[in-house]
Amino acid sequence: MTERTMRINRLFICVCLGACTQFPALDDAEGPGVADAAYPRLLTVDELRGIPASSATLDLQAAVLDRVAALRARAARLSGPVIDRQTRARMARGVR
Repeated sequence: MTERTMRINRLFICVCLGACTQFPALDDAEGPGVADAAYPRLLTVDELRGIPASSATLDLQAAVLDRVAALRARAARLSGPVIDRQTRARMARGVR
């Protein structure tokens, strides 16, 4: 057998084994009344823009601003050089 044939056979076996899998019962994941519930009304972009920012509580706003500050600080730490100058110089000497 050629290498290509062996690869195709392995792929075929994997696909066949995957087809034998028992899928989980997803119907039980729904809460009561979900099947009979009406679909939510779709909003236009203009309607979404009109939602007042004051609908969030002050605690929620503070938590979001804290998270934003933490993520910005993390991004600033990650944006520095990965290898410091001394290590880079030592690596360059080793390559020569």
